[in-house]
Amino acid sequence: MTTQRSNKFRSQGWEDQAPEEIPQRRVQQPVPAPGRAAAATTEEKAEAGPAPRLSSSYDPPSHPAGGWVRVLKTLAALLLLGALSAGAYLLKSALERDNRFRIAGAGNIQASGLTEVTRAEMLPVFGEDIGRNIFFVPLAERRRQLEQIPWIEHATVMRLLPDQIRVSIVERQPVAFVRQGGQVGLVDSNGVLLTMRAAMMAQHHYSFPVLTGIAAQDSPAAAKMRMGVYQRLLAELDGNGRRLSEQISEIDLTDPEDARVLMAEQGGDVLAHMGEDHFLDRYQHYRAHIAEWRQQYPKLASVDLRYEQQAVLQMGQGADDQQAASQEVAATGGSPAKPNASKPALETQANAGQPAKLVHARNTPQDKNSASKRTAKQSRTAARNKVKRAAEKRSAREISQQRKPQPAPVPGQGQ
Repeated sequence: MTTQRSNKFRSQGWEDQAPEEIPQRRVQQPVPAPGRAAAATTEEKAEAGPAPRLSSSYDPPSHPAGGWVRVLKTLAALLLLGALSAGAYLLKSALERDNRFRIAGAGNIQASGLTEVTRAEMLPVFGEDIGRNIFFVPLAERRRQLEQIPWIEHATVMRLLPDQIRVSIVERQPVAFVRQGGQVGLVDSNGVLLTMRAAMMAQHHYSFPVLTGIAAQDSPAAAKMRMGVYQRLLAELDGNGRRLSEQISEIDLTDPEDARVLMAEQGGDVLAHMGEDHFLDRYQHYRAHIAEWRQQYPKLASVDLRYEQQAVLQMGQGADDQQAASQEVAATGGSPAKPNASKPALETQANAGQPAKLVHARNTPQDKNSASKRTAKQSRTAARNKVKRAAEKRSAREISQQRKPQPAPVPGQGQ
């Protein structure tokens, strides 16, 4: 018994020997410098990585109500949008059915600025709008239709609630008469042709020159270019209150580079070629010498003033060709002189049936470009005339050969 008890409480062998502690050597840690403490700490944190997140056994409960809030907001926005659309549709339907906004008749269309354009010419533009709701009148389209009327330069169309349309008109201002065949009308600064009864023209007391060379089939750009030449001519002649354009009878703008002005003179009109610039200088030059030219050449028909310090005089039908071939006229107004070595001889067009032309062949340096243009144009015209005459001769020769009678056969030769 004793033995068993002692064995029961005897410690085991492995329990009796406790593990020996390993002696550790204490090593003094180096103290970092004060300036390097923050940098070392930051580097250590970077090397160590993010701090481990402490796990917790507590999980907050989820909130499913947040998703329902978003759904409810979306539904509310859709309902609001639908309500606004329905309200707009109901308002539109109410306005369409409301007779207060309907244009009852022509009396609901007001117009201002009408002088040459009558209401009878304007009202057909709004013919489709009678009985229509005022909110459904296409204002931009009506404005374009009004501006297609020749006399209307600009139009403004507005709604005037509840049932009125207001139209404001700006009419074109004529600046010249225009002759087309046997009819005389008016034209504005952009080249738009305007019609007016003769009685109305007399009431306005217009005193414009008559223009030719502007046709209805001209493009707007070409008509505006021709009217630009006319306006520059009048601006120079009428500047500073001179009003020299009152002495002009007619202006031909067929060639925009050469404004041909018809001057009313005693004994017959004279056509003056003014070119496209320097109108005042050329007009004064013409006035300074026209009396002397007419005295020397009673058959004077036209004067070309496009050359500096000289002129080209063209005689009318029946002029004395021998006198034209032996005399020279300078633009300085000097007396006729015989050709000499220092001045080129006079060129003439004294062909049968053609008016005589006196040309002073000397050109100044300022006129070199103008003279070259004129010479090239004359050369092209002469070449075309030559080809035309050759074609006419060839056609005449062919016709004569066709009409030439064939010789009758001699009896007995055919047998």
